[in-house]
Amino acid sequence: MKTRDELIDDLLNLAFAEDIGDGDHTTLSTIPEDAQGRSKLLIKQPGLVSGIDLAIKVLHKIDPNVKVNVLFPDGSEVKPGDIVFTAEGSVRSLLMAERTLLNIMQRMSGVATMTKKYQDRLAGLHTKVLDTRKTTPGMRLLEKEAVKTGGGENHRIGLFDMILIKDNHIDFAGGIEKAVERAADYCKKYGKDLKIEVEARTLDDVRKLSEMPEVDRIMFDNFTPELTKEAVKIVAGRKETESSGGITLENLRDYGETGVDFISVGALTHSVKGLDMSFKAY
Repeated sequence: MKTRDELIDDLLNLAFAEDIGDGDHTTLSTIPEDAQGRSKLLIKQPGLVSGIDLAIKVLHKIDPNVKVNVLFPDGSEVKPGDIVFTAEGSVRSLLMAERTLLNIMQRMSGVATMTKKYQDRLAGLHTKVLDTRKTTPGMRLLEKEAVKTGGGENHRIGLFDMILIKDNHIDFAGGIEKAVERAADYCKKYGKDLKIEVEARTLDDVRKLSEMPEVDRIMFDNFTPELTKEAVKIVAGRKETESSGGITLENLRDYGETGVDFISVGALTHSVKGLDMSFKAY
């Protein structure tokens, strides 16, 4: 399996291939090869900044001689007019890096800002916001890192680092008991140290799962806040609990007040608007 750095390198190679292709002919034709300059990452909308290390990777992948001075670290709250960092070096390099750098930072900062908004809504509660796998293809690791920057937590990264038995798995396996038993046997057979989470569709499911020692977490799928409160009482701290489905910023607090441990929210990544910023000559 590829490492984080290898996956990011693949992403940047693809980003450059689709953006620069066989050359930035506008820059190559208008900017002298020896021209030196400085650019600034300018914030145009209030939010939480994320992705600075990736922006630096973009710059240094194009030109390792570009010098970067960071003024606001990742996780900083920023406002219009703030300069997050400056970059100094070949003007050609700065211009070629601009769009890829902005695409990544705008997206990550948008995710971090949205996550903070959700987690802030749960202030004073022990409940944590989780992301999902509803991410931009190729950018999952970055978006999930941005979720953590915003104060949320990651669910599983992919299909490989946790067992999540959902309704289709249960139905195809022939029931909750068989699905859980097979998952536990699989982990034992192949030496996999994976948490097992199971989706519950009814309170009866919750009761069954609460008694199964193999289960680490129970997901309450599309439960109302009222049903969630009952489900949390049934589990009584024996398992981790998670709410999923139909969660919005407006009803998030209602779910958090039930005592559930986690709330997974696809909106943190699947429909986020990028934070407005620009990379301008300075």
